[in-house]
Amino acid sequence: MAVSPQEEAPRPVRGEILAQISTGLVQLHSRYYGKGPTKAKTHQVNDTVVAILRGGFTRVEHTLLETGQIESVYQMRRTFQQVMEDEFRRIVEEATGRKVIAYMSSIHVDPDLAVEIFILEPLDEPVALEDHASVDGDRPDLPDTA
Repeated sequence: MAVSPQEEAPRPVRGEILAQISTGLVQLHSRYYGKGPTKAKTHQVNDTVVAILRGGFTRVEHTLLETGQIESVYQMRRTFQQVMEDEFRRIVEEATGRKVIAYMSSIHVDPDLAVEIFILEPLDEPVALEDHASVDGDRPDLPDTA
């Protein structure tokens, strides 16, 4: 089907975008660790993308964990995430079409979980008034109705 210059190509459905992120992150782990997570699920709430990866520890990491070397596994994973940050960001940016402005990662030992968190650059769309509460719960100045 031809698309005229005025028509834009259809945007991927949200579920397809999230599946693309999950797949990309699993593939990245598989490529560089030699083993990837056995399950992955990605969620998006507003400008936040969270991927939960299950079952991704390597045999070496399991051995370290079994011998009480938990901090060694944390340190190795932190170092890997810092080195690979651009690759992780690229996966999310390509899937969403939006810039990642922050990336955080953490692991949990039992159960074997990793979480990847991406904060996207806000869209230039007006936000509902109730979304403007400050940290202390104050509401933005509202016009007096009295």
